[in-house]
Amino acid sequence: MTEFVTYPKRNVQVIALSGRFDGSAIPSVRHWLEEATSKENAYVVVNLAQVSFLDSSALATLVFGLKRAWQFNGNLRLCCLQRRVRLLFELTRMDRVFEIYPCEEDAVDAFSTLELVP
Repeated sequence: MTEFVTYPKRNVQVIALSGRFDGSAIPSVRHWLEEATSKENAYVVVNLAQVSFLDSSALATLVFGLKRAWQFNGNLRLCCLQRRVRLLFELTRMDRVFEIYPCEEDAVDAFSTLELVP
């Protein structure tokens, strides 16, 4: 079962997931991503530190969030991937699609550099 908490961190919306990120969690996570990316400059960080397993529907949900953020001139970044979750991203080449950071603070800080660009 997947649980998650959400919170703002500066100008970024963070969702921290835990447990197995699979089909049972998709509707609630997708709904949150849809809400978080429904405004201009939607900046989202997905913290996967406590996620032990990810399936293809979870990957599709993250891609949905990323594309939706792009539609509103935003972005979605991932952080804190456990080794076996990171391996899944590498095997599917999703590590080339997503910006992945070692820690949440780095992912959030990467958005602050966008504010400096005219």
